[in-house]
Amino acid sequence: MVALLALGAGALAAAGLVQQAIGSALAARMVRGVAIGAPNWPPVTVLKPLHGSDSLLESALESWFVLDYPELQLVFGVADADDPALAVLAQLQARYPDRDVQTVIDPTLHGKNRKIGNLINMMPITKHDILLIADADMHVASDYLRAVVTALQAPGVGLVTTLYTGLAGSETLAARVGVAQINDGFLPAAALARRLGRQDCLGATMALRRETLTAIGGLAALVEHLADDNVLGRLVRAQGLRIDFAPVIPATGVMETRLRDLWAHGLRWARTIRALVPIAYFGVILQFPLFWAGLALVLSGFSTGGLIGFAVVLLLRYALARRLERALRLRPLVTPWQLLVSDMLAAALFLASFFGDQVMWRGQMMRADNGQPKNDGR
Repeated sequence: MVALLALGAGALAAAGLVQQAIGSALAARMVRGVAIGAPNWPPVTVLKPLHGSDSLLESALESWFVLDYPELQLVFGVADADDPALAVLAQLQARYPDRDVQTVIDPTLHGKNRKIGNLINMMPITKHDILLIADADMHVASDYLRAVVTALQAPGVGLVTTLYTGLAGSETLAARVGVAQINDGFLPAAALARRLGRQDCLGATMALRRETLTAIGGLAALVEHLADDNVLGRLVRAQGLRIDFAPVIPATGVMETRLRDLWAHGLRWARTIRALVPIAYFGVILQFPLFWAGLALVLSGFSTGGLIGFAVVLLLRYALARRLERALRLRPLVTPWQLLVSDMLAAALFLASFFGDQVMWRGQMMRADNGQPKNDGR
């Protein structure tokens, strides 16, 4: 029985490597040789809800100020007049005085999701019919917005999103492991899921037309849900429209400096995904092949074959990670040690996700829900 369990763990490790190999190739292909162009470049309003500041915020926000796009409105929103993000924003406005920038300071709450409440407060001053919502910590290339708008103008597309990579905010183990979890776990899996037909909306980029947002009930339809991006995607698809991926991959800051904080962030993600897609969630077990290789090693009694198998899995996982880094020109490079810690942490988070549905987000405790409208009994 122990030998069979070891064999099963080894098979899961192998399957995880296959998923990583295919997903990495698909992710790399998304940014190769894709033409970016449109018959015209309609004006765009970008909405960026802000909450606090960190070491990467200035560089993240500045990447939006220098976008190569003819007509662009940038709308920022905070709930607190003392929010430190406002000082960073003021510096950027002084540096780029020609940019069309508006800032909303409004503490009004509209529901459980404070990010969506912030966006609701920002909506009245938006000017244009194409709206793009993006997190504060997203770093984008100069051609990012042209790629998104090109994708949105394709027939039948109602929402455009993007994959994303991780960018470490420090050289701590927590930050580097967090980056590995995004680049070498999430990214290949998301690219493969897309190829297999899933149309997920990822909060890194959510671009749609104003008429589409109105048709689904506006931002108010999202404000009671933790996973607002997933709910938005479901509502757009219910309108008979497709979700497409733009051929660009921005980066999100990983600011955790302690493994405890990385655990809390990962647990929020894990419990949210489990609540949204409880069956598909089990596919996550393929995202930590080093855990399964380690389990096979233990079950084999640290046999020579088990040691060789673990070493092979580690080397292949590392080689695949480095290949994706080269394709996407990512720096700094991941190490085998970081991959090992990342996989072990991911396995522990998967297990912990089944012991509750409470998550901490922006200082408030929320329940991971399934994204379905609540039944009010009427």
